[in-house]
Amino acid sequence: MTQKNRNDNPKADDNPMAAEINQYPPLAGQPDHPGWVTLARVLQQTDPFFENILFMMGYDFSSDIYVIKGGDGLTIVDPGNDYTAYMALFDLEYEPADIKKIVLTHGHRDHAMGTFELLRYPSINQRKEVEIVIHEDGPEEFKKMIKGTGFPLTEIKGGEKLDLGGTTWEVIFTPGHTMDGITLYNAEKRTAFTGDTVLPFGIADIDKNGGGRLDHLLYSVKELRKKDIAHILPGHGVPVASAGKRVIEVAYESVMAKILNAEGEVAWMDGAPALVQKGLLEEAAYCCDKHLEGHPDDMTALQLKAFCLTDMGRNAESLVLIDKILAQDTDNPHALLGKGHALLGLERYEESLTYFDRVLAIDADIKEAHIFKGMALYFLGRVDEAMDIEVFNREFAEKFKAQLTRAKSGGTSVQGRE
Repeated sequence: MTQKNRNDNPKADDNPMAAEINQYPPLAGQPDHPGWVTLARVLQQTDPFFENILFMMGYDFSSDIYVIKGGDGLTIVDPGNDYTAYMALFDLEYEPADIKKIVLTHGHRDHAMGTFELLRYPSINQRKEVEIVIHEDGPEEFKKMIKGTGFPLTEIKGGEKLDLGGTTWEVIFTPGHTMDGITLYNAEKRTAFTGDTVLPFGIADIDKNGGGRLDHLLYSVKELRKKDIAHILPGHGVPVASAGKRVIEVAYESVMAKILNAEGEVAWMDGAPALVQKGLLEEAAYCCDKHLEGHPDDMTALQLKAFCLTDMGRNAESLVLIDKILAQDTDNPHALLGKGHALLGLERYEESLTYFDRVLAIDADIKEAHIFKGMALYFLGRVDEAMDIEVFNREFAEKFKAQLTRAKSGGTSVQGRE
């Protein structure tokens, strides 16, 4: 670390920033604040990885601020919007010149505007070496201001690997709260800076003015669910130790509740059909799973989940559930139809015909059974039989017209494929 320089201390009388800083109101009435602490202390972890990350809890109009020590200096993740945080930081053993990089999880003022407080420090401003990293969709005005200062600006897309303080962090593009959200993920330590995408208490509001969208947030939380995340370092609130997976699940459920416009708690089996109607099959299957945790033999939930799995192409998984239903109710026409549909998806066409015929023997008016049977016959190369099924002919003749022509002239395989 560099030696202290009185001109870097904004409290010094001869500092040109002093008058500027004195315009800020005193913090009278503020509750006691813990100040800068190590993540090791917050998370009760002894790993040096966490000893080398400092945390300042945000309040009022500032986000949480993180400082990663190591490498050739300090990296700031979300510099917040509170100049006093840096007065406190530089009262410790750190100097402004130690800061080498600033990374923003998104461009909201409460996360980003502390950047300019830092860039005013003389030993930073004179060298113009601090790299500012933000997503390419970050606020244009912010990026314009940074470029105007002469400091290097790096715009990222997601998928990059960043060296922050000598540790490697994967950039995950996580829009939704805003259009430019990112999450920083260290796989080795199962730790993620989640910004405002995932918070300890769920999710932040969608900022439509910032390009935020609920469907994008759903996508982002689903991406985080794929990662092995134990520790969450959020943009607001206290970092979470070990329970990251559950916190992300709560965020996932919170997004679903917003999609359903639910103000209170939603019964899982009330939400599942509504999500199917919106085309959110994976979410509907999730709701079925939550319901099945307490009601493992609920045939309605098993059946709805099976149909969702089939429509998602997860046919083998669907068959397991359908066989469980049929073991209880051998002549359930919906389960029989579902099994035929899953077999169709697995290209077990001849076998699927058995189940469509069983459905039609129970109820000849089930339209889907006729259509699926026609498809099975068509893929088996039994084109004339398929076209003899009126509803299949009517709904699919135009779609399959070119293929049928080639099939009759011998231009396709027995399964009707080129």
